[in-house]
Amino acid sequence: MTQGQFATDRRILALAVPALGALIAEPLFLLADSAIVGRLGTTELAGLGLAGAILASAVNIFIFLAYGTTSTVARRIGAGDRDGAISVGVDAAWLATAIGVLVAVAGWPAAAFLARLLGGHGPVLDAAVTYLRWSLPGVPAMLVVLALVGVLRGLQNTRVTLWIAAVGAVANALLNVLLVHGVGWGIAGSAIGTVIAQFGMAAAAVTIVVRAARRSGVPLRPHLAGVGLAGRTGIPLLVRTIALRGVLLLTTAVAATLGAPALAAHQVATNVWTLLALGLDALAIAGQALTGAALGAGDVEGTRAATARMVRWGWGAGVVFGVVLLLCGSLLGPLFSADPAVRTALTGALLVAGVMQPLAGYVFVLDGVLIGAGDGRFLAYASVAQTLAFAPLALAIGAWGPTGTRGLVLLWVAFAGGWMVMRAVLLGYRARSDAWLVTGATR
Repeated sequence: MTQGQFATDRRILALAVPALGALIAEPLFLLADSAIVGRLGTTELAGLGLAGAILASAVNIFIFLAYGTTSTVARRIGAGDRDGAISVGVDAAWLATAIGVLVAVAGWPAAAFLARLLGGHGPVLDAAVTYLRWSLPGVPAMLVVLALVGVLRGLQNTRVTLWIAAVGAVANALLNVLLVHGVGWGIAGSAIGTVIAQFGMAAAAVTIVVRAARRSGVPLRPHLAGVGLAGRTGIPLLVRTIALRGVLLLTTAVAATLGAPALAAHQVATNVWTLLALGLDALAIAGQALTGAALGAGDVEGTRAATARMVRWGWGAGVVFGVVLLLCGSLLGPLFSADPAVRTALTGALLVAGVMQPLAGYVFVLDGVLIGAGDGRFLAYASVAQTLAFAPLALAIGAWGPTGTRGLVLLWVAFAGGWMVMRAVLLGYRARSDAWLVTGATR
């Protein structure tokens, strides 16, 4: 290893390790909810699966608030414009607030329709609607956290995001235990506890960014031009994310046709997959920040070298995660359900997820690098193409495939296998080209 590679590794780890803790906070929220709600029964756990998929989609389709902000802030920092970088973050926070209020207001009357759309019916539908409606007030806080975390990542200050996420995750778990089983509010208590934790995280992030803005003399009022620019530059990433979320929602909808035990197992397996994906995404966050800063400073050669190192880290981390999941997957079932059918189906899905972790590491790192480069248009086209290719396969499994454990395993082979291979091919092709290597403070 050369001295330059060692220095790059240190920068990657300095960003990725704290980002790892921050990234896994949301899936830890859902895993804690799953473990606590799962003790209420299979119906409640299945309802949480539907509601969690809808809520995650409603929030994560706006992930451009974090990713786009990280890229833009990092480019401006690389070009020496710190005040401009902070201003971008303030405008993104105002945009996040507006979007969050609209989503929360629109989501209340649409909750039952969306849960039915994913296959919910009877008591499972009732549980899903209850959780979803009690969760909606927290959406503005979730989106503000996304935007301001993006600012802090662009400033290469991921340690602060770690502390915010860690305290939020602990508070969420304690509140859920208290409200679900202590107070006896059931699945509604789980949603309320998470909302309280999310508002606490938002308050902490706002305080930190407001202090930075005041030190730099950046006004806190919204600038319509800046808010509009944040929205326009985020459109390609919004399209990308909608396409990706479409795959996840379609997979959940197909799982709902396989029976309540399979759906409950799919919900837990999806949360485990998301936890590991966001663990790998810690390297992608480092890729976003380092790529944006390097291209902002005009350093194409440094961008290439850092990308090569991060790809190696992605493969290696994927191997480690995969081995751990393969060894421990069969032990997770009893933590989430007492139903033997749920445990068997969960073990099968996690086996597939473990095998695919190394490829996932490669995919997530390249995705982060291209986001950091501002290559949103390519990512949007590629994601739409992958979704259109995956949809017929998933629908065929739902229509003609087996039910129960065998059906869920087949669905996960299509999702974690086929879909990830498609992503790897397209992202690898793009990374080998020079089209994404655009330098300067803005793309």
